[in-house]
Amino acid sequence: MATGWVFDPAYLNHDPGLGHPESPRRLQAIVERVERSGLLARLVRLAVRPATKDEILMNHSAAHYDRVWEMCRRGGGHLDGDTSVSEGSWDAALRAAGGAIAAVDAVMDGQVNNAFCCLRPPGHHAEEKNAMGFCLFNNTAIAARHLINKHGLSRVLIIDWDAHHGNGTQHSFYDDPRVFYFSTHLYPFYPGTGAAWETGEGPGEGYTLNVPLSAGSGDNDFVAAFTDHLIPAMERLRPEFVLLSAGFDPHVSDPLTWLGVTDEGFVRAGLIIRELADRYCGGRWVSVLEGGYHLEALATGVENLLRIKLREINSSEG
Repeated sequence: MATGWVFDPAYLNHDPGLGHPESPRRLQAIVERVERSGLLARLVRLAVRPATKDEILMNHSAAHYDRVWEMCRRGGGHLDGDTSVSEGSWDAALRAAGGAIAAVDAVMDGQVNNAFCCLRPPGHHAEEKNAMGFCLFNNTAIAARHLINKHGLSRVLIIDWDAHHGNGTQHSFYDDPRVFYFSTHLYPFYPGTGAAWETGEGPGEGYTLNVPLSAGSGDNDFVAAFTDHLIPAMERLRPEFVLLSAGFDPHVSDPLTWLGVTDEGFVRAGLIIRELADRYCGGRWVSVLEGGYHLEALATGVENLLRIKLREINSSEG
């Protein structure tokens, strides 16, 4: 099984400011771990290009695109209370979206079976018309649009296990039955969306599935969201491709959230996702990094996810 690896040094040039939790050190910690573990030599490094304007506009308004560009061109500033950019953020953001596109193309073209996108800025909070929650452009949503528009897919599954609900991704496809959005997350918590009654609207009714969790839920409740809710839903959907918004801030050590998930919980959920991808879509599965702010837990989570993709982990005991 060939696993693709998306990383570009430009991702480190997005600087949201001194003391900001979404810092370049997050990716540095991941890359150092992947290199030290020997995993990097077993991954297929995928070329990254900037997403085009048309590709960004598949999911975002022209006004939003122009506002981010102008803020970066002026040297940086705040797009909202906790989302800021620097001059280097523009290229990083375009290459983050472009990296997610490159990953799904590589899987669809048969170059790799699955892939992990080690990128930033993250994306799942970014709405059609505005940035928020550390996110500029919605990398996972753009990748899903690309699967639909270029590759003609009509049953894309997006799984989001970040501790914060992916409001931007949900809203991108809330009325679109071609994308099934599943999220398990801390609730009520930022950004305030993700209630169980949010299930889609119009043609998309029933294609959004939220499983809110309480603080301190831990591994069993986290994994039960997959076994008790996601797996049964997939018997109807039968997805053609799986995208994972992989945030590691549900971890018990994370400084920003309180879900209480351990390394074992992430492994158990990751194995379930791999089984779903194998069962329904020939293993086609791309993971896109979102949150995770405890550097050691983040690096461990990514290492374990890569080992699941490489089939070096086949049980929760490793």
